[in-house]
Amino acid sequence: MMFSLQWCGCGCADDSPEMLQIQQKTKILWLTAGLLTCFFIAEWSVGLWSQSLSLQADAGHMFSDITALVISLFASYLAQKPAKGKATFGYQRVEVLAALLNGLTLLAIATFITWEAIQRWQHPGTILGLPMLVVAVTGLIINLLNISLLHPHTHNDLNLRGALLHIIADTASSVGVIIAAVVIHLWDWWWADVAISLVVATFTGVSALPLVQESLKIFLEYAPKSINPVEVEILIQSFPQVMQVEKLHIWTISSNKVMLCANLTVECTTNQERDHLLNKLQNHIQKTFGITETTLQLAAPPKPANIPLHPLFNQDLSLMLAANKSN
Repeated sequence: MMFSLQWCGCGCADDSPEMLQIQQKTKILWLTAGLLTCFFIAEWSVGLWSQSLSLQADAGHMFSDITALVISLFASYLAQKPAKGKATFGYQRVEVLAALLNGLTLLAIATFITWEAIQRWQHPGTILGLPMLVVAVTGLIINLLNISLLHPHTHNDLNLRGALLHIIADTASSVGVIIAAVVIHLWDWWWADVAISLVVATFTGVSALPLVQESLKIFLEYAPKSINPVEVEILIQSFPQVMQVEKLHIWTISSNKVMLCANLTVECTTNQERDHLLNKLQNHIQKTFGITETTLQLAAPPKPANIPLHPLFNQDLSLMLAANKSN
């Protein structure tokens, strides 16, 4: 019986909309990575031949794109593994870790390009503009194709958003290289190659900062930007039966999964009334803030403690009267 349930579960999971979406995302990532790999080899080779720093910088950025996509594929594979053992939340945060690595890689590449541009400015060389132009135009076409493939799937996926940022930054880099190639080919302005490289480095670094910031907020277990914990507490306290809200925690597991837990002091006379209140609270939280994973602990208000009596009031009345008669 257990084997048949597990077999059905796997079959149902393969046909579920979520699994189909993951499979589609994986195919897109593989296609994008394949296109970039083929073009990277050509761009890096022509960049070395033409002595173009901006073309080499664009090739280096494209190599980071390929690395980011491979990390994204590996992260997507791990994210599908079920929660078991000590991994009680599963492996969904691997995607966030991949996004953080993508952002840090972009910052490292921006720093490297800036350093190379400074060195090239001090020691200029001869640059072939026409081969540089052909490769840059080809790269722009490939990047625009990859953006059209990735963009529809990045709304609720921080990892794919990181990969898309890589492609967008590389697209801007291709445009810059085209401008530099035209200027170098027509007027032999070698400094345009250095200038475009610095622009590409700046754009690359700026585009990486939001990705790194958002990833770090998830690892630091911040509440999502769209949810204000004060508003959540006000909503919970708006129920007449809720007397007090304590230890309210809201944090993000992955880019599309938010958790909430809180201790509530409530006035409920029966268990049925308490269960009804719990269902109402969870439904309102889900409808208002979109939080589906909630853990609410409902407790009755503490009973007032018995006030200790003075020892005089604990004595037996008959003994007191007998003592008075003897006196």
